[in-house]
Amino acid sequence: MNKKLVLETTAPFQGLAELVAFDEGLFEKEGITVEWADREKGVDKSPQLHITDHKDAPRFASHGKMMEQGKADLYNACEWGNYSRVEGTKVGSRQVGRRSIVTYAALVVRGESKVQTPQQFANVQIGVPMFSGTHYLTLQMLEGFVPRDLIKIGRVPNGSNYRYKLLMDGVVEATTLTEPYISLAEKNGCRVVVSAFHHGTEVASDRVDAETYAAFNRGVREAVRRINANKGAYMHYFIDYYKKLDPEGMAQLSVSDLRESRLLLVDPAPIPDDERRRTFDWMKSWDFLETHDDDDSSLVNDEVQTVGNLKSPDEARVSPS
Repeated sequence: MNKKLVLETTAPFQGLAELVAFDEGLFEKEGITVEWADREKGVDKSPQLHITDHKDAPRFASHGKMMEQGKADLYNACEWGNYSRVEGTKVGSRQVGRRSIVTYAALVVRGESKVQTPQQFANVQIGVPMFSGTHYLTLQMLEGFVPRDLIKIGRVPNGSNYRYKLLMDGVVEATTLTEPYISLAEKNGCRVVVSAFHHGTEVASDRVDAETYAAFNRGVREAVRRINANKGAYMHYFIDYYKKLDPEGMAQLSVSDLRESRLLLVDPAPIPDDERRRTFDWMKSWDFLETHDDDDSSLVNDEVQTVGNLKSPDEARVSPS
């Protein structure tokens, strides 16, 4: 195989295995040449707390932007947001399976905040990056503690580096962060009130067939194996990624500040049908999806996700029954 794939750029908290596979030549070994399309170029990073309804925010502010412009073949983002993006795609993109990293994220307040428990977030505005994983995760983490109508959110940019600054500057009372900014926030006296892991998925254009996705995933699986065998050797990725974006913040962190227990990687795999159904129903319950039918099959490419996630070349030649 000799195939070029253009991927939208990814941060370690959501794409560590892909970054390692790229750096260590694992995609090339599978006959895949990977190029990167910068999804962050030109993205508005200003807070827009007056936007409190996802319907007033763009689905393709960052994730999926390059694919919708025909400039990328594959991207990964949170599973919830990808349901919404593939519903609104103009280029026929579809989810093709879960990504390898299971992202850890947390809802954080400054040390002087009056909020100590999730219950106390009632009527407290939380800054979230709408259509990104920590937006949906905030709702899921809080709806067991706070009635839905008392969960208040406002739009802030994607990128934990931006949200951390807004938190520390007092622009927002609370926000969601991913690593390494959870660790940086804790080091500077902030408090994690509630946290959880969440899945993400890959979204592909029609240029990505099952054979290509299977080869891509073989490279990812080898990266997962290497990382899980020695997590400490790869934790530096979280700091290195942000050094140019936030040199002052990253100068305060060392690898020893990061917890390996917050790094969870698994082999990429198809989305289990029962979990997919529950996700779809939850998305509908919050009015995140516009479709009026009860069929989620149009949002997922089952053939590519099933065949493309098989582990061996022999398996990948077998069509799903």
